[in-house]
Amino acid sequence: MYSKWWMGNLLTHKRAARPVLIACMAASLAVSSGCSLLPKEDEEETLPAIAAPKLSKKPEYVVKTDTLETKVRGSGRMMATKEEDLYFTDEANRRIKAMNIKNGDKVEQGQVIAELDVTEQESKLKQQRLQTRKDELAMIESLRKADEMSAEALEQAKIDFELRREELIKLETTIANAKLTAPFAGTVVTIYMKKGDSAQAYDVVATIADLSQLTVVATLNTEDLKKVSVGMEAVVDINGAGQHKGKVTQLPIPKEDNGNNGNNGGYIQGNQGGNGQPKPIDTIENYLVVELDALPKGLNRGTPLSVSVITQRKEKAVTIPLAALRSYSGRNYVQVVDEQGNKKEVDVEIGQQTATDVEIIKGLTPGQKVVGR
Repeated sequence: MYSKWWMGNLLTHKRAARPVLIACMAASLAVSSGCSLLPKEDEEETLPAIAAPKLSKKPEYVVKTDTLETKVRGSGRMMATKEEDLYFTDEANRRIKAMNIKNGDKVEQGQVIAELDVTEQESKLKQQRLQTRKDELAMIESLRKADEMSAEALEQAKIDFELRREELIKLETTIANAKLTAPFAGTVVTIYMKKGDSAQAYDVVATIADLSQLTVVATLNTEDLKKVSVGMEAVVDINGAGQHKGKVTQLPIPKEDNGNNGNNGGYIQGNQGGNGQPKPIDTIENYLVVELDALPKGLNRGTPLSVSVITQRKEKAVTIPLAALRSYSGRNYVQVVDEQGNKKEVDVEIGQQTATDVEIIKGLTPGQKVVGR
């Protein structure tokens, strides 16, 4: 009885101990295998080594010999060597009765371009001529009776006759000047007025030009113009026709001297701009003129261009880039670098300068290296 209870109890204890034993074995395996059962950690990232930034190296230039040219530049166009603005000179404000031309027309010398309305003056002229003929007959009769007249009365008769004759001449001049004629054979390139417009003295009516003779004209600022003289070489860059060489053949007439031509100081009294100032008479005398060595074909009046006039040139000049020259308190110097990379400051005497280079008169020799700024 007792042994049966003990065996049964032993079996019960064995069943209860089995889960504990399994748990202990699992724990033992976990400890023995380390972290093999835990999630695998990411490997540590290897960062590249950071290099220190390199300091930028200043540019180095070789001292050389070159042809150095100093130029002044301006803009311009192709213009006819024979070109003229046409205008009436009648001081009265009269309307244009007829315009006998249009743009592009070819005209002959003396051809009537435009006419003013002087119908009233033409009517007066007929009457004045009759009156003058009558006065002439009266004057002849007075001269026959000179012995019967006092000297004062005879002189007064002569004065009255001359005054009436002067009125006739004035009317004839007014009517003659009412016709605007071409001063030379050419082409009408611009028309400013039309039939019915009111034309004051020196109002530009039209411009004619001899298109068979074209040349280069340009304008420069006052300071640059002072450096230019007739005979200097020039390079002309013509729109659509490339670069061409030539020489300066004419300088513009100074504005204060334009009045010497009798055209109201070189200005047109009418045709005023927005500021109310008279418009300058556009003649070739107002421009710097360049004669090309060879005139390209196919050029037209008005073609835009640029002109570079060589005001100074030196062959075999010792030069460095302007960027290598240093100046301080009136001192001009450069940094010279030798073959070992050593640098030292050297004072220099400079000469001609361009937009990119400078001539070194003293202080450097060709082949040396200088450091830029």
